Amino acid sequence: MNTKSSELPFIGVDIGGSHITAAHVDCNTYRVIDSTLKRERVASMDDAEVILESWVKALSTLIIKSSEETITIGIAMPGPFDYEHGISLMKGMQKYDSLYGMNIREILAERLGIPGEHITFINDAEAFLRGELASGAASDFERAIGVTLGTGLGSTSNCKGETVDVNRAFVPFLDSIAEEYISTRWFLKRYKELTGKEVKNVEELLATADQSVKDELFEEFSTNLAAFLNDFIADEDPQVLVVGGNIARCWDHFIGKLQDKIANKAVVIRQTQMWEDAALVGAACTWI
Repeated sequence: MNTKSSELPFIGVDIGGSHITAAHVDCNTYRVIDSTLKRERVASMDDAEVILESWVKALSTLIIKSSEETITIGIAMPGPFDYEHGISLMKGMQKYDSLYGMNIREILAERLGIPGEHITFINDAEAFLRGELASGAASDFERAIGVTLGTGLGSTSNCKGETVDVNRAFVPFLDSIAEEYISTRWFLKRYKELTGKEVKNVEELLATADQSVKDELFEEFSTNLAAFLNDFIADEDPQVLVVGGNIARCWDHFIGKLQDKIANKAVVIRQTQMWEDAALVGAACTWI
């Protein structure tokens, strides 16, 4: 982390596949200042200008000008991304293809009127676990791993002494990679295979699917997730696993099945306490 003392609030940002969320964060209490929260829908497969304008719209009202210092921004960003230099490397990921190769730090700095060195980027799963360790579901443990389950599969750990993105989404799994079996797109694909019908998201699936279909889907999902997590847990030896992302909102549909299939019963499994706030806090507080 950077060392910085500031009278200005820090800005935490979470960029997902269909949204940007941003807010001022109090990095003394590790809390989002709710009255400042901004959220914009983002057409992530649109052209670069549309995407960037939506990001700037969310961030511009949070910029505070001071004669003595410049506000700082921490951005939780999905990968692949060059976090050190601020360059987007996403391509063929069904999001942000039009930003490929662009220096996002330089563009945002120019449009927001702040120095580029006052914008830092962090992997979104890593930011999530940092937030949960600071004031969420992992705050009472020393060794933690986290997974974010949504449009993609995020994985992060602090068990080796530093909170890092361990990028297990692309490990070989069944006949493809883990993310293809542990993500929203698996649910949508498998639902169509079982029913011949299409749904837009897991929420719609839960609202419309027959109970027998939901039972079958979550049984398969818990089997896939447990197989992935058993290897992850064996490699990292955590005390606690924190599960976040939109699929974590389906907690009651899979947690019992998942716990039965986890080999190491000593590991505590917790649903995120902070939800989106975790990434905002984890990203903003990289500055302290």
